[in-house]
Amino acid sequence: MRIDGKEIAAGIFENLKKRVEDLKKKGIIPHFAVILVGEDPASKAYVRQKELKTIEIGAKHTTFRLPETISEEEVLSLVEKLNKDKTVHGIIVQRPLPSQINPDKITKISTPEKDIDSFHPDSFFPMPLAAAVLEILKNVYALIFKKTDEDFLNWLKSKKIIVIGKGATGGGPTAALLKKLGANPQVIDSKTKNPEELTKEADIVISAVGRPNIIKPEMIKKGVILITVGMSKGGDGKLHGDYNEEEIKDITSFYTPVPGGVGPVNVAMLLENLVSSAERLNK
Repeated sequence: MRIDGKEIAAGIFENLKKRVEDLKKKGIIPHFAVILVGEDPASKAYVRQKELKTIEIGAKHTTFRLPETISEEEVLSLVEKLNKDKTVHGIIVQRPLPSQINPDKITKISTPEKDIDSFHPDSFFPMPLAAAVLEILKNVYALIFKKTDEDFLNWLKSKKIIVIGKGATGGGPTAALLKKLGANPQVIDSKTKNPEELTKEADIVISAVGRPNIIKPEMIKKGVILITVGMSKGGDGKLHGDYNEEEIKDITSFYTPVPGGVGPVNVAMLLENLVSSAERLNK
């Protein structure tokens, strides 16, 4: 069954609209500040998507569009200014950044209370991508059992979970969040021997590589839940996940497509962090 990420995200956005309305009654408008350096097309498109969804839930956004040649000191100064601005509840410095700007310095100077992308090690929030995977698994559980309750965690803990890739923005935080919840995901990386022997036994496979056909039909068992976090642009100019959907759709019980799978839920969970930040900072 194809998992509709847009439908899952729509439900989250509806809930966020209500929470924003409640905040506005108290004179608080969740405010999302984005720093965009340069003219990278993918970054511009992603920031535009964030802007549109921020407006959709009734929150405020400010995008600082900076030239590719801007100095590191100027970006750091802007981050410090936004850290101190009490009307700003979430800050993102869109990546990738030009070579003259060290992303680690940006991360260290960001206040954890407003780090809604969760790059800072002490961030108050889960990484949106990892939270999106969890939200999708909750949706799968609800579809299987026709209910949503505390049994979800017991179900999750009972499953053999494989995470392919351990990158800092994909597989790594996803595996960490699952472990925090009591699950026991096994991580496969480039050094893992005979990875297909592990994936064949898995109940849930989460692929976060970003290369086509990482998951082949012979690597998974019938009824597996398959989620692709990784994406790459194919020769056709379109985005594709880590597997060929036509090849795996009849083997899996549930799978996420690209586009329309994890992506929309990722944006929704980012804005969940924004609204949570506004609520927490104004208690």
